[in-house]
Amino acid sequence: ALGPCEASPNSRLWSDGGLTLCFYFTLVSSVLLTLSFLFGTFLCICYSRYGTAMEPKFIPRSRLYWLQVGLSVLLVLQALGWMVFRIARSGELPGYVVVYGCLSMLGWIWAVALLRLERRRVLVRDRTRGHSTVLLLYWAVAFAAENLAFVSWMSPQWWWTLETSDQQVSFAFWLVRYFSSGLLFLLGLKAPGLPRRPYMLLVNEDERDVEHGALLLGNSNENQSTWKDFGKKVRLLVPYMWPKGSVLLQLLVLLCLGMLGVERVINVFVPIYYRNIVNQLTDGSSWKTLATTVCVYGLLKFLQGGGAGASGFVSNMRSFLWIRVQQYTNRVVQVRLFAHLHSLSLRWHLGRRTGDVLRSIDRGTSSINSLLSYIVFSIFPTIADIVIAIVYFISNFNAWFGLIIFVCMTLYLTLTIVITEWRTKYRRDMNTQDNNAKSKAVDSLLNFETEFNVEELTVSEWKTNASLAFLNQTQNLIIGLGLLTGSLLCAYFVTEGKFQVGDYVLFGTYIIQLYTPLNWFGTYYRMIQNSFIDMESMFKLFTEEEEVKDDVNAGNLDYRQGQVEFENVFFSYMQGKEILKDVSFTVLPGQTVALVGQSGSGKSTIIRLLFRFYDVQGGCVKMDGQDISKVKQASLRAHIGVVPQDTVLFNDSIRHNIRYGRVTASDQEVEEAAIAADIHEKIITFPEGYETQVGERGLKLSGGEKQRVAIARTILKAPQIILLDEATSALDTQTERNIQASLAKVCANRTTIVVAHRLSTVIGADVILVLRDGQIVERGRHDELLAKGGLYSDMWLKQQQAQDSDSASDTETKDRKSEKLQPQTSTAGHKGH
Repeated sequence: ALGPCEASPNSRLWSDGGLTLCFYFTLVSSVLLTLSFLFGTFLCICYSRYGTAMEPKFIPRSRLYWLQVGLSVLLVLQALGWMVFRIARSGELPGYVVVYGCLSMLGWIWAVALLRLERRRVLVRDRTRGHSTVLLLYWAVAFAAENLAFVSWMSPQWWWTLETSDQQVSFAFWLVRYFSSGLLFLLGLKAPGLPRRPYMLLVNEDERDVEHGALLLGNSNENQSTWKDFGKKVRLLVPYMWPKGSVLLQLLVLLCLGMLGVERVINVFVPIYYRNIVNQLTDGSSWKTLATTVCVYGLLKFLQGGGAGASGFVSNMRSFLWIRVQQYTNRVVQVRLFAHLHSLSLRWHLGRRTGDVLRSIDRGTSSINSLLSYIVFSIFPTIADIVIAIVYFISNFNAWFGLIIFVCMTLYLTLTIVITEWRTKYRRDMNTQDNNAKSKAVDSLLNFETEFNVEELTVSEWKTNASLAFLNQTQNLIIGLGLLTGSLLCAYFVTEGKFQVGDYVLFGTYIIQLYTPLNWFGTYYRMIQNSFIDMESMFKLFTEEEEVKDDVNAGNLDYRQGQVEFENVFFSYMQGKEILKDVSFTVLPGQTVALVGQSGSGKSTIIRLLFRFYDVQGGCVKMDGQDISKVKQASLRAHIGVVPQDTVLFNDSIRHNIRYGRVTASDQEVEEAAIAADIHEKIITFPEGYETQVGERGLKLSGGEKQRVAIARTILKAPQIILLDEATSALDTQTERNIQASLAKVCANRTTIVVAHRLSTVIGADVILVLRDGQIVERGRHDELLAKGGLYSDMWLKQQQAQDSDSASDTETKDRKSEKLQPQTSTAGHKGH
């Protein structure tokens, strides 16, 4: 190990109160390479001979694992960087520097290889979990070696005095090695990139789960961290912060970010001017100079505010300007989400829970604004202030002050996050007990169960408050230790004449200024967690796949005559249960085709496929010879009008609901459509006429009135193709006859497909298709189908018999009423005599 040291004047092992740099670096690199190469090679042989490749589903996805890899690569780069620095600085390269750089790079590269090997392969007989002894020993020795440098604390050869630029750079390299190797050792104890349980045990459990039909390992996301995929979530937020298409709002965003930068600058200069005031008071400066400094300090405090910008002029102006951007975010998120939901298939909408969807939208929108506010205007500025403070104290004081601030801030943030996560369970338990106690109290205020529940609530509440007090005391302890350490060091330099009294004041002021926003860090952390949870539920809606999509090269429908063709169509809502089986028919331009059959035979499904709520699984649907799956949905639906079986109305006026068929229609056209739908006379009898509110989902109207509004809406749209899905199912006989006459006028010379349950409504259809079990079993006109004596004829006879029975029942009911009246009259007359 002494060979490379010959070029150094300090060839002895101990010199000037410390180890020689030559001996230290040669020893450390040699030991580390020996550990990684010799023992690592043995480990590789064992893995190749006795190990097996892990299945990808058992390998945890971990950001901490990639942090391990990144830290190892950083240590490789720092060894290379140290050699480059020595060459650039002195123009020569000592032998021990070459030895250390080459051996360290080889050792850490080999460590990365072992780390990746353990993640991909596993020893079959290994019943333990975590990293191998080789890697743990390597990281432990690397961290211990960096601590060995403290032995040379008093040696002027080392970097501890920080008097020269070479020592300062060497100290920076040492900090990188120290914290990287220490963090690697701590992460190694947790082994984030490896399964938490023995691999063979996971395999056996997985096989049993498959046999019993259970979920595979790792499918549950209930305990998933809200910080998972943090970068992806932040990238999702960015488009909503930058308002595309509005130059004014974009300038507002840039102005707000600029004011955020101004606040950071002000935070630096406030303590500086406070120091200048103290120094000028102590050194006897003139009143003019002192007054100017005090005025500048007052102006800076006005701009900053009383709490590090919390309520200053700049902060208030930024919040005021950000309101417009926040409104833009609300609007864009809701519009995009509703547009996406409207593009989803009918299958999704039939299975949705409207309350959950609306709650996710409301919470998600507010959570995006909260996240943008907390992250952009609280978290990032706080971190920026810490970095600026470290740089400022290193450059204007010395590196020890920067190290003190770095260590204190790191401990403060780390412990705040850890303790906040730890005490969350107590808060959750207290909420649960509180709900239980109040529920019991409603049932019985004095029984034993309520008292017992209150006792549990008291314990949970005590744990919550005690853990909060513990968090506050921990934060206070770190602040106090950091302030004490820095103040003692600063006071020492003042007594040595290296610093002025104002420097001592500056340090204390700056530290307190940094800690002020950090006091809210725990709150910010919890709020960001909650916002992430709310945002995830909303973005899950964005990730819902559109079942019916337009092709990339889809064009508009070239409508010519309105001929509709179904060619060998197969369709099923769920796997294994076909609704339509090889259905083929043609609707000529201007024809009226009726679809009849029992419930579940596939009548309404044909309507939905033509409107392209779903795509067929076999065959194709054509309009004027064009496959409708190859054209844009909007252009297809623009030519189709639908009167559904279940009418959907908005909670608005009748006029608005009819006008929805064509939003550009005039009031006169709306009323003409209502007349055609036989609802105009009814509307004008309402106190508010066409301005009458229909209520939620049209509940203020009867079923027949709702149906006629839907028919008026279709009439107003005046489409070339009309689909009537049980359009008169909710109407009485007289109204149905009136509607049929109106529909006959509307459907004249238009391609019409009618789904009907009452066969009497489709007697005049050009073609009647009879469906059974998803197949067309009969087709023809009404008279032809009756003459065949098949399924249609049976359905017709049954409906006629049911209608005759209903008529007889009505007649019998009337006779009974008259009979009840007649005896009463006779008896009365008899008594009178």
